[in-house]
Amino acid sequence: MSKEEVTKNVWVTTHGDQWAVKIAGEEKPLKIFDRKDDALEFAKERAKKEKTELISQKRDGKINLKNSYGHDDPYKKG
Repeated sequence: MSKEEVTKNVWVTTHGDQWAVKIAGEEKPLKIFDRKDDALEFAKERAKKEKTELISQKRDGKINLKNSYGHDDPYKKG
């Protein structure tokens, strides 16, 4: 995979009183949600599609979830 093809992590973070799904390094959110659960569901599907990591923050900015959907386990088949 070349440097240009590197996928970036998917983040769930606050956006005012709402929740935003963002791609690392991007200024503009992909999508805004009223409920964090909805944002997480959307972000999870995006992370799976992109084979990257999902990272979620609490309202105070602390990371409370990290899930990898990439090919980081060389022993896992399929």
